[in-house]
Amino acid sequence: MAYRKEKLEELIKRKTADFILKEIKDPRVGFVSVTKVELSSDFSLAKVSVSVLGEPKDIRKSFEGLNSAAGYIQHYLGKEISIRHVPKIEFHLDSSISEGLRMVDLINNLNGSAADEAE
Repeated sequence: MAYRKEKLEELIKRKTADFILKEIKDPRVGFVSVTKVELSSDFSLAKVSVSVLGEPKDIRKSFEGLNSAAGYIQHYLGKEISIRHVPKIEFHLDSSISEGLRMVDLINNLNGSAADEAE
């Protein structure tokens, strides 16, 4: 069955996120969100962008857990998605969620400072 690249990326993203949430029992893997999947042009490599909340030490541990489970996730995807060759899974850090939280904190601090000055 032929998939368009975008459709396959979205399917891999959804299946990987579900698998991480429900199946991975590794205590090193903390609060992980799959944000994006990019497939190479020949569909042999899937770059999975994940966002991990926590301290740098927790992020490092979560990546160790995810990288050790990459083969298991790839095997699961092979059973779930009907494609001839399952892409190799490669995890990358996406810091957009943590940056968004930092920006919200900065805005809240500015709003609090402006309200204090107005009084």
